[in-house]
Amino acid sequence: MLEELPVNVPASPMLAHMAGLVARYADPAFSVAHGGHVQAIAAGHYTVSGMSRHVRLGEFVAHRSAHGIHLGEVVRVEPDLIYVCPIEPGEPIGIHDVVIRKGAFRVAPDESWCGRTINSLGDPIDGLGPISPGPIRRPISNTAPPSMTRQRVETGFKTGVRAIDIFSPLCLGQRLGIFAGSGVGKSTLLSMLARADAFDRVVISLVGERGREVREFIEDTLGDNMSKTVVVVATSDESPMLRKMAPLSAVTIAEHFRDQGDNVLLIVDSVTRFAHAIREVATAAGEPPIARGYPASVFTELPKLLERTGPGVEGTGTITAIISILVDGDNHNDPIADSTRGILDGHIVMDRSLAEEGRYPPINPLASISRLARKAWTPDQEKLVARLKALIHRFEETRDLRLIGGYRPGADADLDMAIKQVPIIYDVLKQSPADRSSADAFADLATGLRTGNGNVNQPAINPRQKA
Repeated sequence: MLEELPVNVPASPMLAHMAGLVARYADPAFSVAHGGHVQAIAAGHYTVSGMSRHVRLGEFVAHRSAHGIHLGEVVRVEPDLIYVCPIEPGEPIGIHDVVIRKGAFRVAPDESWCGRTINSLGDPIDGLGPISPGPIRRPISNTAPPSMTRQRVETGFKTGVRAIDIFSPLCLGQRLGIFAGSGVGKSTLLSMLARADAFDRVVISLVGERGREVREFIEDTLGDNMSKTVVVVATSDESPMLRKMAPLSAVTIAEHFRDQGDNVLLIVDSVTRFAHAIREVATAAGEPPIARGYPASVFTELPKLLERTGPGVEGTGTITAIISILVDGDNHNDPIADSTRGILDGHIVMDRSLAEEGRYPPINPLASISRLARKAWTPDQEKLVARLKALIHRFEETRDLRLIGGYRPGADADLDMAIKQVPIIYDVLKQSPADRSSADAFADLATGLRTGNGNVNQPAINPRQKA
């Protein structure tokens, strides 16, 4: 045997050649795989015979044609046929083309991926050259850690967004939903949250995003934070399979960093488009709808994705997930919004009427809830926020009364205080991406209320400075 040869005696060329063959064919890429042939082609899927006994639902297959090799996912298995949704749109498929089983799709994240932009398949799309695979290949359809082995969520952090840090503070390992209609400022708020300093790594999944906005988001928003960020992109013109895979690949990358002990921020924009992609795939496979056009598999995949985020097992890091939910027609009770709200640890509601008033970010402090807020507030801050919410509620419920002249100063002390202080509070909460991040939102609020000036985004002016 090779190891029994003296050190100074070279191995025989034949033995070295055999060792090379053993190493080569140990690679799964060279192993024998089951295959079949294309039998029928339809819009959105094709069927394959001869593979029903050898594949499982959700596995990937490779379609070989004269134009190359293309991947597809098994979405339905029957006794004699399997249904496959192709990954790439417009793939040239012919009757009797060969299809080979590939197994579960895997990615191999690595530290060198930080600062790069990739697609759902883990291939770079930023023009900066190839990326190096990591040592461990992870399936993108993974399961969450067992509930009793996970760490508790205990540590609060500052996002730098005053409306959130005061009324809906977050903790490391929390899962937060941002609910908003189209054009309200959801992506702008996500860009502000992506700049938080509390995280070692940031993973961003842009699902169904407009192609022209991808570079703007990365170059204008992330800036220096791009060095610790991995961006996974599937634009709106890509196939539903790629849009479905983008969040799965992103959370797999986040799990890699979490298992190394990092605190990871995962941003998915948006989970609604992820649900739309699942609906397109399921409809092509013949699954019937059950709730406003959504099939049952949508409500199975959503918790499987979101439960993979959060705190890891003892000795690892955390994944703090900020998920945007696009509410169709500003209906916050649509099936996706309603289902997601029950899975997450809090929700931020962005109100279109506040955006129309010019209050950005248009966060409704009364409708927004963080279920872990008490772990981030001090007891005094908790009492203060309760008082602030009471004043804001009093201010809003009497708006119509005041407009018709039914308000008399001095008749209600709480209303007098609300009318005086709530407009200042609203001014303090105003913040744009160009403004500085707030290091202490409660200190900014105290300054605004003390001076009667809610504009805390501008640097303080030296009173001795000449005009």
